[in-house]
Amino acid sequence: MRTGDNSRDFNGQGVKTRFILINTSHAGNVGAAARAMKVMGFDDLVLVAPRWDNVLHREEAIQRASGAGDVLEKARIVATLDEALDGITYLCATAMTPRDFGPPTFTPREHLPALAGSPHSVAFLFGPERFGMSNEDVYRCHAALTIPTDPAFGSLNLAAAVQVIAYDWRCALASVRAEPVEALASRSTSSGRTGGVLADAQAVAGMLQHWERALTEVGFLDPAAPKKLMPRLNQMFNRAVLTEEEIHILRGVAKAMSQAAAKGKL
Repeated sequence: MRTGDNSRDFNGQGVKTRFILINTSHAGNVGAAARAMKVMGFDDLVLVAPRWDNVLHREEAIQRASGAGDVLEKARIVATLDEALDGITYLCATAMTPRDFGPPTFTPREHLPALAGSPHSVAFLFGPERFGMSNEDVYRCHAALTIPTDPAFGSLNLAAAVQVIAYDWRCALASVRAEPVEALASRSTSSGRTGGVLADAQAVAGMLQHWERALTEVGFLDPAAPKKLMPRLNQMFNRAVLTEEEIHILRGVAKAMSQAAAKGKL
């Protein structure tokens, strides 16, 4: 099947886009996902702890990539999700059902147009084929995307899900490209923070770990019964769209709490 004109580089618009596959089991799905990405003009693929260490070179992956070998060659394999998030400021989970205390859930076409006009660098996260994304990984995300499938049979193949998200993201980016400069400026201001460099997901995760330790030390967080405090804080900070300077301030607060606890001032 021939597609339309792919000569325009949608990544060239300045929106950094990454597709992240977590704990992928089947090599063929990796190749098919790479093909789905390339057809839509994307090539930044990261695999988190896949089943096969050599998955990018396995025959099934190469065959299913079917012309997208360059995406496989450029792809990275990392051990943890944190390593996959360098330089990314906005995370979209893919989940069939909403999670309690998780991010708000949207269809791709509800959410992606506004995101395309924001200053964020964006990652789309996909979980293992059999179980989907874990609650812990979903909690880290700013939004959850759900594809409106038939309620009686909503299970999508991993590569098919990548194809749908990549298509809708391409359409969103194309619509932003067609807008006047004045409209783009307005969308950027309303969709994300200005006046500072946005903190990436790694920085936010590090700050949250710092706060978790500090809150434990001051007695606010009981590690034996944490309930949902940290996921709730994660979502609160995600909504705030923190800058790098604000991350430093929040780390300073956590450090001060720890020091006060150590001196017995609390």
